[in-house]
Amino acid sequence: MIKYIIVDDEHIAHDIIKGYCDALPNLSFVQHCYDAIEAIECLNNNEVDLIFLDLNMPKLKGFEFLKTLQNPPKVIVTTAYKEHALEGYELNIVDYLLKPFGFERFIKAINKINVPKEEVVSNLNIKKQDESLFLRSNKKKVQVKINDILFIEATGNYIKVVTHNNEIQVREKISDILHLLPKDNFIQTHKSFIVAIQHINEIEGNRICINDFVIPIGKTYKINVNKLLL
Repeated sequence: MIKYIIVDDEHIAHDIIKGYCDALPNLSFVQHCYDAIEAIECLNNNEVDLIFLDLNMPKLKGFEFLKTLQNPPKVIVTTAYKEHALEGYELNIVDYLLKPFGFERFIKAINKINVPKEEVVSNLNIKKQDESLFLRSNKKKVQVKINDILFIEATGNYIKVVTHNNEIQVREKISDILHLLPKDNFIQTHKSFIVAIQHINEIEGNRICINDFVIPIGKTYKINVNKLLL
């Protein structure tokens, strides 16, 4: 999973880039930064693999900010100014996207990023072994059998893994755990929920019932649920 931040002083640019990233399974959002000072603070407090960087910003310009970083993450420049492209590549950026750019061009930039699988796994607080997950929760690792998981809920910067008799809170993104679960056994029904298919009691309208829990079905995930009914 590639953890990224957006550094741009324009809100619409954040909306466009975040929307593109949400459509890709291997990108995990960390924070919106509207100037370089916010970005520096964010990098000091978070693990970040990728920066989407605008150049023309207040306080500190994009490349000036980049030159202050001793070990910068990978960088994709997003700007309306093509004349700085050469300088960008001299700073070892991944790609240089000229605004406005479309989704296809955006994907080409993302595909230039090579993050080794071993590196990605080591950044997770989740480890898969056989038919269990080891979840790091409150500085300890808890083993959870995959078949015991009823559903998983995203709550802020955490996910809550609900089993028959326990709830485990883990500081991770829901997208990080999704790719570790067996695809035939679990389904995402909402941006904040993943459910175990085998534990579904009933599906009614836009909700799923599992034991005493009611899980919503989001509009964009409705087609996934409908496939279960075929």
